[in-house]
Amino acid sequence: MKCVICKQGETRPGKATVTLERNGMTLVVKNVPARVCANCGEEYVDEKTTSRLLKEAEEAARAGVQVDIREYIAA
Repeated sequence: MKCVICKQGETRPGKATVTLERNGMTLVVKNVPARVCANCGEEYVDEKTTSRLLKEAEEAARAGVQVDIREYIAA
């Protein structure tokens, strides 16, 4: 797919680091599967992966986590 940010590059399979913040909680997830623009580096995470990340963030917030850094593990 063509990058919607730079409108020049094509995206390729890659990895991203996703940071989610909510009410003082910060969750960083490394090595998330994504499409990455070869031109500008913009990262696109698909809907299924995004849903999973948001669920993890919600669980972390409920557990009282303030800061956490995790590795993405494919289900």
